[in-house]
Amino acid sequence: MTDRLTVAIVGAGIGGLTAALAFARNGAEVFVLERAAALKEVGAGIQITPNAARALNALGLADALSEVGFAADAVVPTDAITGRTVARFDLRGQSPRFRFCHRAHLLRELGTAAHAAGAKIHLGVAVTSVSQDGVLQTTSGSMEADLVVGADGIRSTMRFFCNPAAKDAQFTGQVAWRGIIPASNVPPEARIWMAPGRHLVTYPLADNMLNLVAVQERDAWADEGWDHADDPANLQAAFADCAPNLQHLLANVESSRLWGLFRHDVASVWSRGKVVLLGDAAHPTLPFLAQGANLAIEDAYVLARCLTEHKSVQSACRRYQQLRRDRVVRAIAAANANAQNYHLSGLKRRVAFAGLRTLGAVAPNAFLRRLSWLYDHDVTD
Repeated sequence: MTDRLTVAIVGAGIGGLTAALAFARNGAEVFVLERAAALKEVGAGIQITPNAARALNALGLADALSEVGFAADAVVPTDAITGRTVARFDLRGQSPRFRFCHRAHLLRELGTAAHAAGAKIHLGVAVTSVSQDGVLQTTSGSMEADLVVGADGIRSTMRFFCNPAAKDAQFTGQVAWRGIIPASNVPPEARIWMAPGRHLVTYPLADNMLNLVAVQERDAWADEGWDHADDPANLQAAFADCAPNLQHLLANVESSRLWGLFRHDVASVWSRGKVVLLGDAAHPTLPFLAQGANLAIEDAYVLARCLTEHKSVQSACRRYQQLRRDRVVRAIAAANANAQNYHLSGLKRRVAFAGLRTLGAVAPNAFLRRLSWLYDHDVTD
């Protein structure tokens, strides 16, 4: 498109701010509308995988990523019951590298870069309604845009605007906790502690901190979302029969957040008129492949590029969905499979661990090869 676009982005999460930066770099007039009063994340880490890092690097954030994140050396499957390492898969052969960073630090860098590129970020502004003509009603008044980007996350109202008949999410029978504890001299590895019916992932963050994400299968329902406080004793009890070294880590958790894991269908329709969906608003994924934010970053880059290559907003949005849908469906399916593989018990668990040990011994790069379709993808090419 040749005319300067006005783009309103609903949501200032990682996907929304990446979109703001990408559109602003392409010459659009960008407004980000965020209902929260500040750009912040309750303590949580994030893994930036090579596929998303390529997009961030192309947007000028290579140095910022190096400053806020650790380069990851390996992923280490571990028997949570005994505390013994099952295998070690090398991540150092990938370029750009896998990185561990704090979500708040990444948000800060994205917000700074988007603002420097000309995007206007309005905090404390909630969108109350939107029309397919690009007219938004907000708590600060009305505005009109050539394109409205729904980057409003897993509880997206924009998803239902584009898909009025969308089905409600289904509880998976799993809940997750997250937290951060002090920890020094932790190797730059993602360790997956696997136990029957549950698992926990740990990796280091800046400032001598360790990120924890734990998942447990259970019938008791928990609300969806990121930020529900829970007693750390509940997390500790879920792993009370596990190895002393894991229990020692969990004993240091002073506060934790709990949320229910829900399975959503990938949206059938990603755009309606001048409104388009991005990230979790279009395709929520379970956190078993660390791709939620990474896929949103890819979406943002591709969407901004499509708007430069097509004559109309509608044709650009249709092309964006064509380019993205099959890939995110495959990634979500792979994440769903991991949810089962991490929680095996009995004979299946012993067989799986034996296979992992053999694979780690004879093919330490197998992890990268098996997921090359995901990590080697380059949206900037």
